[in-house]
Amino acid sequence: MIMFKSMQREVSWDRCRFIVTIIARSFRDNSEIALTIPRNICIRNFSSQSHEIMKARKYVVVNHFVNEAKPTDLKLVEEELPPLQDGEYLAEAEYFSVDPYMRPYVRRYPLGITMLGTQIAKIVESKNPAFPVNKRIVGNMGWRTHTIVNPKFKDLVFQEHPYLLPDIGDLPSSLCLGILGMPGNTAYFGLLELCKPKSGETIVVSGAAGAIGSHVGQIAKNLGLNVIGICGSDEKCNWLIEEMGFDFAINYKTMPVASNLRKAAPQGVDCYFDNVGGDISSAVMYQMKPFGRVAVCGSISSYDADSSSLPKCTILQPILSKHELRVEGFLVTRWMNRWNEGIMQNLQWLREGKLRYRETETKGFENMFEAFIGMLRGENIGKAIVQA
Repeated sequence: MIMFKSMQREVSWDRCRFIVTIIARSFRDNSEIALTIPRNICIRNFSSQSHEIMKARKYVVVNHFVNEAKPTDLKLVEEELPPLQDGEYLAEAEYFSVDPYMRPYVRRYPLGITMLGTQIAKIVESKNPAFPVNKRIVGNMGWRTHTIVNPKFKDLVFQEHPYLLPDIGDLPSSLCLGILGMPGNTAYFGLLELCKPKSGETIVVSGAAGAIGSHVGQIAKNLGLNVIGICGSDEKCNWLIEEMGFDFAINYKTMPVASNLRKAAPQGVDCYFDNVGGDISSAVMYQMKPFGRVAVCGSISSYDADSSSLPKCTILQPILSKHELRVEGFLVTRWMNRWNEGIMQNLQWLREGKLRYRETETKGFENMFEAFIGMLRGENIGKAIVQA
């Protein structure tokens, strides 16, 4: 007697799922069993839960910077990323910012951290409906190509969450690292909240050809001030006057600051936006009018100096007390609760043609350090960025 039995089984191999029909023919003499796989019911199915191993590249701090930063202070390594968990998303970097603050801030943290910095990143995988695939974010994830971000993520420096790129229309997304990002807000809030400029006054901006300084000067000019910039080359001086609308520019490397400032502002200085510190700032403060206002944004002139042997500067207390100057340092994070206000106002001025910008772009993640050190040496004009 011959008996037949048909069975169906589901088997999988190499991301394929097959429906298999097994026909067994049984003999009393234990003969062979035949297996057939009908082609018409073979189904190829890619699982939505499959995970390809993703590797991120990142720069790790292996030595704290001493004097000028060296390439060997950082190490480029690979990191394998785990599968996403609920609430997380994977962001792939498109643009990186290099800024002066990175240089001194690294000293605050232990070796082994990912190098500090802000980036524009595209969401390429998501398990968070608030951050869908193909949207872009602005975040301080550091010098790394891919980042898994969870709802509790806060950056090391500012302790802030990444945020979705604002709607800027057809403008380049890289602007959200510059004029429509942290530098733009630094200029906006630092100038308006601390210097409180008035039409007809005179303002001096040091580090004037950088991302923040060039922005400060343009806002001040739009408000009716006489604007004087201090920078480090004739090319930058020409750019400030011809394109950014500054009234006067001083090349501190070839023009004595104090005497040229007296020519540019014979009646004195009302406001000073300080990005550099050192002797330049001392020269400016000694030419300020009574009740002058100083916003101290940075001190790039000392970032490469040995902190144990900083150069001595001109004593400032006599002029501070005699002219009753108000000097206030600040971090832009003071205004995080008004962050979008600054972006939207700068965007409006940009669309109205009242603000212009320039980016010095370096291509390639492998060239991050070259862009960073070039920025610290003053080789950039406007905002320094890196395209991944």
